[in-house]
Amino acid sequence: FDFYTGFDSDNSSGDFSEANHKVPEMLDLDPHQSNRTGKHNGETEIQENGIKRHRTSLPAPMFSRSDFSVWSILKKCIGLELSKITMPIVFNEPLSFLQRITEYMEHIYLINKACSQADPLERMQAVAAFAVSAVASQWERTGKPFNPLLGETYELTREDLGFRFISEQVSHHPPISAFYSEGLNKDFIFHGSIYPKLKFWGKSIEAEPRGTITLELLKHNEAYTWTNPTCCVHNVIIGKLWLEQYGVVEIVNHSTGDKCVLNFKPCGLFGKELHRVEGYIQDKHRKKLCVIYGKWTECLWCTDPTTYETYKKSEKRGGEQKKKSVSEEDNKSENDEVDDMPEVQDTVQFIPGSKLLWRINCRPPNSSQMYNFTSFAVSLNELEKGMEAILAPTDCRLRPDIRNMENGNMDVASKEKERLEEKQRAARKERAKDEVEWHTRWFHQGTNPYTGTPDWLYSGGYFDRNFSDCPDIY
Repeated sequence: FDFYTGFDSDNSSGDFSEANHKVPEMLDLDPHQSNRTGKHNGETEIQENGIKRHRTSLPAPMFSRSDFSVWSILKKCIGLELSKITMPIVFNEPLSFLQRITEYMEHIYLINKACSQADPLERMQAVAAFAVSAVASQWERTGKPFNPLLGETYELTREDLGFRFISEQVSHHPPISAFYSEGLNKDFIFHGSIYPKLKFWGKSIEAEPRGTITLELLKHNEAYTWTNPTCCVHNVIIGKLWLEQYGVVEIVNHSTGDKCVLNFKPCGLFGKELHRVEGYIQDKHRKKLCVIYGKWTECLWCTDPTTYETYKKSEKRGGEQKKKSVSEEDNKSENDEVDDMPEVQDTVQFIPGSKLLWRINCRPPNSSQMYNFTSFAVSLNELEKGMEAILAPTDCRLRPDIRNMENGNMDVASKEKERLEEKQRAARKERAKDEVEWHTRWFHQGTNPYTGTPDWLYSGGYFDRNFSDCPDIY
């Protein structure tokens, strides 16, 4: 089980059946925060400039999880492999993990910025900001996306943002999701595959990322690769769920030899380092070209190494001379729970002369009643009029469990989820009986041309829309 990837199992049992859990009451949604387009799901408004206006809220508000405990499920699973635990739908959000991957594209303007820069250092700065922004939408998102069914797909074309995107669940055990995106102006290709390794530490669940992410800037003949930081959900036994990202992310420019090293800092005692990111860009001779600092939940800045070191030394001297009054942190006992959500209110300390690389988008005012979705995430499962006729039959938007959950029909969504999982199990048994291997449709196993490591590569052809041989998974 993983709050970030949505990977659970199709090996459900009566103990974990959603039918055994009462669905909590829905929250009241402010009528003033309703869908501002005035259109129902499936009816997309066209603005005066001809660009589609995407919906700004979900059809129904989220439900309260206050009566449920993750621990009530996990305590029955001690010693079991977490990827084989089926979780009740009450812990989900109405998106498939394939749709959550698509949220990497929310800050696509950073890719466009990288494509337009003549200086390789500025291109790396933009790519680094894009890598950080890719995990920003996870902030406060403690609901898990749905585990994609084997063969499930998701496509998204955004002419207003200049890209199209396709993803496929290429493996179920282990769960692997592959994706491919390209600029409509043929200026970039963004692709990768994700296979996280899950660990349960008693009070927290950790997802160690596996799989390479690759960004190719075609105009500059450059390719960048990296792996996402580790995600962790805290307080799975008791208390308010909260998450952090930590670990070192190395972004390599395989054309110039430049490298960006970003340290997503763990929370630390009293939460002093919560959300912080610090790092640097170096050239192929390991000379530091600039320093990057900020928070993955807020913003990212860069400055030259000399300015950064001078500021840090000055800050340290000032801190040694200043007598601090007794604070809440000073009174905190060493035996206090470090896993509690840190009460950190400060923002990024700006260093004079720094350049802003990225700032997080403001979320819609009713985001807390919509699973803490961003405006981009709210639009991902929108089923526009006429779309069913052109989508692949395996597209996430057509999943009845996700669709019913989004519409607030929790009991139906729960039953549909169980039906789909049972259908998937039956199909797997039938293939095993007939000794038939599963064949992916849009991706194939291969080698990443830049890292030399195993990867899933796009086979092409999806947007030709020949869906005659797609599997029946719904």
